[in-house]
Amino acid sequence: MTTPPKKARLSAEDRRALLEDAARTCMARGGIREFTVDKIVAEAGVSRGLITHHYGSMDGLLVAVYSRMYGEWIAAIATPRPGLTRLEALVEALVSPDLFDRDVLNVWLTLWGEIANNPVLRAEHRARYSDYRASIAAALREAADDPQIDADTVATAFICLIDGLGVQRCVEPALLSEAAARAACWVLLAPYLPAGRRGQA
Repeated sequence: MTTPPKKARLSAEDRRALLEDAARTCMARGGIREFTVDKIVAEAGVSRGLITHHYGSMDGLLVAVYSRMYGEWIAAIATPRPGLTRLEALVEALVSPDLFDRDVLNVWLTLWGEIANNPVLRAEHRARYSDYRASIAAALREAADDPQIDADTVATAFICLIDGLGVQRCVEPALLSEAAARAACWVLLAPYLPAGRRGQA
């Protein structure tokens, strides 16, 4: 169970982080059925009123979790890695244990499943997805053999591949290793890259 520090009163920011971490733990454990006020406050070790106080509603908490996860995702794929191109570093981040982790992916699947039926979450998704695709498209343009590459379309296809790999990783992780996921990424990307830079990471 996630528990707050005992020595000092938590700041508002720390309380929000505590609730968001608890919500993620609950979703990783049991999907949207675990995303309840009672289970989240029990996991966080706080009172029920804090969710309404900080987020207004459970939808507000759901959006906060989604926004934070997307922020972490984009930060990870934007982090340079010595000796790798920006695109190579991006692929390595996406198949790394930090992001290609079953608990993390279970939370993503839970959130994706809510987008179609939750207009508040859908609006957040549209804004965040745009940033995510733009990051990938920029890395593609930088690495591409063809300056006229339709980077946005390739980035969309790449995101669909990553999402599909994530689903497989959740369903049966033993059938999809990190190496296999990396290889699949480069099968898609290689036709757009110079021969000397096709999946050397």
